[in-house]
Amino acid sequence: MTVTPLGIPRRLLEFTIDGEPVRVPEGSTILDACRAAGKDIPTLCEGDTLRPKNACRVCVVEVEGSRTLVPACSRRAEPGMEVRTDTERARHSRKIVLELLASSVDLSTTPKVAEWIKEYEAKPDRFGPSGAARLNEEPKVDNELYVRDYDKCILCYKCVDACGDQWQNTFAISVAGRGFDARIAVEHEAPLTDSACVYCGNCIEVCPTGALSFRSEFDMRAAGTWDESRQSETTTVCAYCGVGCNLTLHVQDNEIVKVTSPHDNPVTHGNLCIKGRFGYQHVQNRG
Repeated sequence: MTVTPLGIPRRLLEFTIDGEPVRVPEGSTILDACRAAGKDIPTLCEGDTLRPKNACRVCVVEVEGSRTLVPACSRRAEPGMEVRTDTERARHSRKIVLELLASSVDLSTTPKVAEWIKEYEAKPDRFGPSGAARLNEEPKVDNELYVRDYDKCILCYKCVDACGDQWQNTFAISVAGRGFDARIAVEHEAPLTDSACVYCGNCIEVCPTGALSFRSEFDMRAAGTWDESRQSETTTVCAYCGVGCNLTLHVQDNEIVKVTSPHDNPVTHGNLCIKGRFGYQHVQNRG
């Protein structure tokens, strides 16, 4: 028996993953259980601060008695369930998904994708040149804070949820079009500066591919100077107001290059306002 932060008891469920018995709190997903058991399950659309969307289907696993593969990120664990994560069927499905994604969008800035493509022996080129299915449009650089590069968008809808009723409640971002024409957009495809966007940057925080990125990161990547191996991270408290949001400062060559927030922080849960996420220039103003 475990308890929630409010002290409410949660019973433990027992089932098996790849033949090994596991116990997880009631309400846990298969993905939660796999991670607790040290199983490396790939996923792109899952976010630890958002409700599962079941969009990318990279995390599928086999469940005994289920006709189809199930998404581990959203399927709740059940007592007596028999889960298999590394079967030929599951691996083949992940391989196809990775091939389709990598052949249709630019995944060059997506963490771990190169490792997954190698692990599952995916061959995106058999579906055509990488990124051929996109419109090859130029990145939208219409403000000084962040950039939208839709050639990298996999339509995971995480930005829509973060901007909508799950966090910000600004509703500046939505999905426009249908089928192959579906795309993330603001109202009437207007410039970001003319939209309802409040520049909190919470959409950047949850974007898994770099389709949304800090302007500073975008410019540094274009100049070839972005190097995460040379960056340090320091968590501090935002000084703009009394809420007490935690900021993680990413520093390269003694310059702050971007600001994030810990997802496990009880105040922010990874979210910030425009001041907390983008208002750091005064710290390094040496003029």
